[in-house]
Amino acid sequence: MSDISHAQRVAIVFLASRTQAAQDARDALIARYGDAPLETAEVIVALGGDGFMLETLHATQARDIPVYGMNRGTVGFLMNEFETEDLPERLAAAQETVLNPLALTATTSSGRVHQALAINEVSLLREGPQAARLRITVDGKLRMEELVCDGALIATPAGSTAYNYSAHGPILPIGADVLALTAVAAFRPRRWRGALLPKAATVRFDVLEAHKRPVMAEGDGQSVRDVVSVEIRSETRVRHRLLFDPGHGLEERLIREQFF
Repeated sequence: MSDISHAQRVAIVFLASRTQAAQDARDALIARYGDAPLETAEVIVALGGDGFMLETLHATQARDIPVYGMNRGTVGFLMNEFETEDLPERLAAAQETVLNPLALTATTSSGRVHQALAINEVSLLREGPQAARLRITVDGKLRMEELVCDGALIATPAGSTAYNYSAHGPILPIGADVLALTAVAAFRPRRWRGALLPKAATVRFDVLEAHKRPVMAEGDGQSVRDVVSVEIRSETRVRHRLLFDPGHGLEERLIREQFF
């Protein structure tokens, strides 16, 4: 259960993507329940798809208040069903899931250092026609001298059904303290199946022959080109609080996804 009490008096702020469906939904909900300023709101209702949910979580992470998504987009894996009725009661009954993002530190060929947070995954992808060559170190210990591939990624449990799953990585239970390391179109070792790593691990990718085989790093839509090294770790000091209707939380969705 969420810690939202006195459901009828909870201060809600409604945020919506730019699509007409999301904007219309926001107008209807504000007309019914009002709209609190973000600075004083007790809960955020995000209207859109999964991409907008990620935007909302990043933009409001300093507030440390729960976010309840309603799907006005396409996939809606991180969203609840849209309905204008009984919203305060749904918020009061909602179950909370806490997510920690990944922190990435990427160094480019020019020596610039970029830092960012990613909720789903951090991926490294080749920029040119030739396969990438990556060296993988985990907690300071060399684990793979050379991975030749189109790319590689580190996924959180929440992000394991996204790009990670499309790359044939494992779906992780939401409460698992592990990360998935998955190769994208591995050429050598050709049959490497990836790895499961402790959530507390720090993973470093070094790009070999970066001038000849350029690589970009990306996390939740934030891209850094021409990277020579990327370090990734869980950022436990940042937490994202998501609310889901009972019986439709992330744990149930992750299990259900595996039986399609």
